[in-house]
Amino acid sequence: MFNEILDSTLTILKNELWKAIYETAIMLGISFVLSLIFGSVLGFLLYLTSNKAFFQKPVLNKAVAGVINFIRSIPFIILVVFTLPLTFYIVGTKIGPVAASVPLSITATVFLARLIEISLKEVDPGVIEAALSTGARNSLIIRKVLLVEAAPGIVRGITVTFISLIGFSAMAGMVGGGGIGNLAVQYGYYRYETGIMIFTIIVLVLIVQTAQYIGDLVAKKLSH
Repeated sequence: MFNEILDSTLTILKNELWKAIYETAIMLGISFVLSLIFGSVLGFLLYLTSNKAFFQKPVLNKAVAGVINFIRSIPFIILVVFTLPLTFYIVGTKIGPVAASVPLSITATVFLARLIEISLKEVDPGVIEAALSTGARNSLIIRKVLLVEAAPGIVRGITVTFISLIGFSAMAGMVGGGGIGNLAVQYGYYRYETGIMIFTIIVLVLIVQTAQYIGDLVAKKLSH
C-alpha cells in the first residue's frame, strides 16, 4: 500500500512539480515586488500625513486610510472575483499565475502599508524631535533617522507579508492561479492523493520557515 502511494506520488511530482513551482514563483515574485514598492509608499504616506512634524494632511490621510481599510475588509477569495475585470484589463486574461498576481499584489500592498505605518509610529518621538531641533531637512530626517530607527520593524512587516502571500498564492491556485496550491487541491483533495497533499504541506512549511528565519536574521542585524 505504501509503495503504491509512493509510486503514484513520485509520478505526479515528476510531471507536475516544476510547473507548480514555476507558477508559484511567478505569483510570489510579481506580487511581492509590487507590494514592496507600493506598500512602502502608502505606509510612509499614512505616517507622514498624520504627523504634524512632517506633512500633516488630515484629508489625504483619511482618504488613503479609507481605501486601505476598504480593501482589507474584503476576504481574499472575494477580492479575486471582484478584481477580475481589472485583472483582464491589465494582463488580458483572468486565469494563470500572472493574472492571480493582480489581486495578490493588491491585498499584499494594503497589508504591508499598515505594517509599515505601525513600525514608523513605534519610533520614539523624542528621536524625531531631537533631529528636528538640529534644523535638518525633513527628507534627511526621514532617510537617516526615521527609516533607520524603524528598519527592524519594517523588515519584520515585510517578512509577515511574504509569508501571508504564500498562503494567499495557495488559495489563488484554487481559482485558476495554478502553483503549489492548485497541485494540492487537484491531486491531494479531488483525486485523494495523500502523498501529494503531505508533500505540498512540507514544501510550504519549509518555505515559510526559511522566509521567517531570513527575516528575523535581517531584522536582528538592523537592530541597534
